[in-house]
Amino acid sequence: MSVSPPCYKQNRLKQLRAFCKAVETKSISKAGEELFLSQPTVSLQIRALERELCVQVFERRGPVINLTPDGKILYELSKPLINGIDNLANNFNNMAGRLESGELHITAGQTACMYLLPKYIHRFKQENPGVHVKLSNNTGKEGRVLLKSDSVDFAVGTQAAESDNMIFEPLFEYEPVLITPLDHPLAGKKNITLKDISPYGLILPPRELSTWRKVDKIFSDNDVPYQVSMEVGGWEVIKKYVEEGMGISIVSCLCLTGVEKLSTTSLAKYFPRQKYGAVIRRGKFLTPQARSFLEILSSNNFDEICPGATSTRIA
Repeated sequence: MSVSPPCYKQNRLKQLRAFCKAVETKSISKAGEELFLSQPTVSLQIRALERELCVQVFERRGPVINLTPDGKILYELSKPLINGIDNLANNFNNMAGRLESGELHITAGQTACMYLLPKYIHRFKQENPGVHVKLSNNTGKEGRVLLKSDSVDFAVGTQAAESDNMIFEPLFEYEPVLITPLDHPLAGKKNITLKDISPYGLILPPRELSTWRKVDKIFSDNDVPYQVSMEVGGWEVIKKYVEEGMGISIVSCLCLTGVEKLSTTSLAKYFPRQKYGAVIRRGKFLTPQARSFLEILSSNNFDEICPGATSTRIA
């Protein structure tokens, strides 16, 4: 005679879902709101897990909850299971060769949104017209919040976004280039040095952004003075002001389309190549839609996009 499993095991999925949602919202009450359950119900489900495993998963300090070491292990084991169940239909369709629906949600900074992603998203939509694509334009900090809460599948950004909880998978790298007006004294000159650049005013993004810090470090390390004539937000605006002869700038080859009226010269001798890739939460379960898009990113050849400098796809 067969014996039915204990009743509490039949509710394990609900318990694990309540636990994972509490981890992600950092609140029992907020987890209840998102799961349409009462706070006591969520608490009971989590306590049932704790009794079964003989562990404590949260440190409770009033309304604030923090994972214990055992809780972190349980979350790493539980989250892929919950994602697998919640995405069962999509996974089945993908394995059967039918990626006909679902959603792909990516977050990226303005540079990646404008220059890197458009042609890849276009190809993905052509191959998967039934998949709804959502692209969020967020700063690094905002993007990390979305990644940690699993509100997005992954981010596309630079290696700077990597952390203990995030994995960076490099896909492309871009050379730094000097851009000048076509009639500038440095236009077309080869083997440009930092001393060559020093007399001319640079147009850079605002001081608080990383580009300024990189420029300052390189010139300081080489004991070469430099001057900034303007602070301008946005690469398109910077390129326009350089075209108008209001200064020169140092940019990533990524933001150049090849149609600008600019002279470009590689500065790879001084500035490191900038790597772009996928930033994924450690332990994140990737949906079939996300995996399909990452395959497109990693397999597509990337052509040279600006004279005098190259961009390289990382194998």
